[in-house]
Amino acid sequence: MQQTERRKTALTRRRFLSGSGLLLAGALLSGAQRAEGQNPPTPAEATPTEALASLVWDLVAANRILADQGVIDGYGHVSARHPNNPNRYLMGSYMAAEIVTADDIIEFDLDSNPQDTKGRRMQGERFIHGGVYKARPDVNAVIHFHAPPLVLMGVLGEPLRPIYHMAGFIGEGVPLFEIRDVAGMTNMLVSNLSLGSALAETLGNKPAVLMRGHGATVVGPTLPHAVGRSVYLTINAELQIQALGRKIEFLAPEEASLAGSQNGYPKNWELWKQKAMGK
Repeated sequence: MQQTERRKTALTRRRFLSGSGLLLAGALLSGAQRAEGQNPPTPAEATPTEALASLVWDLVAANRILADQGVIDGYGHVSARHPNNPNRYLMGSYMAAEIVTADDIIEFDLDSNPQDTKGRRMQGERFIHGGVYKARPDVNAVIHFHAPPLVLMGVLGEPLRPIYHMAGFIGEGVPLFEIRDVAGMTNMLVSNLSLGSALAETLGNKPAVLMRGHGATVVGPTLPHAVGRSVYLTINAELQIQALGRKIEFLAPEEASLAGSQNGYPKNWELWKQKAMGK
């Protein structure tokens, strides 16, 4: 049964990447390797083409996972820094995360100018991503979404703090971006370079930032980190809202630090990916 699932995932991966023109001679594992469910080359072993193909696959998977987990709706978006050029990033075109394919991935510079739109409409809030990548060299993945518990935490006047170990990355709390302080009355969207820079400044060195009346933006050193943080930030917010009005014993700063980021949530990443990409 497990072998069947592995073969199914491998075939799904091949369809996505072949459709994008990224299925080159050396870009992916051999058919025999993939039938055995072996992992792609590690970053140290991969050629630039292999690294790009692998990242595109994971970026498509991240979109599907977040939709499958109920974190992202039709208007959220996910990006990843280009593996071969730190001054570029990759993100899907203007479409719901659940239906993003490799063909829909567009490459941008850090001012969020596209290199080739492929005739597709771009995400209006791509400046969130460019602003963060420009300000945070340590960040390689950015996710923006509108999960209701996080929207609510952004207007309650209560700081979002870690309730359990899976959300230890929250530390002593996450900042709140108030767009009125930067641009007055707006439609709440981060739709230009200055707003993207302002959001990145509010984010600082934190793993996430709430956006009043809008949602949240989460970052990480890898896509699995950012995806896991997005899922568990949302769950933590749900738990905190359920406990409002009662005495809450939050994680102490040292406990949160020791719990950390769960090393990128490797067990859940593989589970989530198999479920989401097997559809």
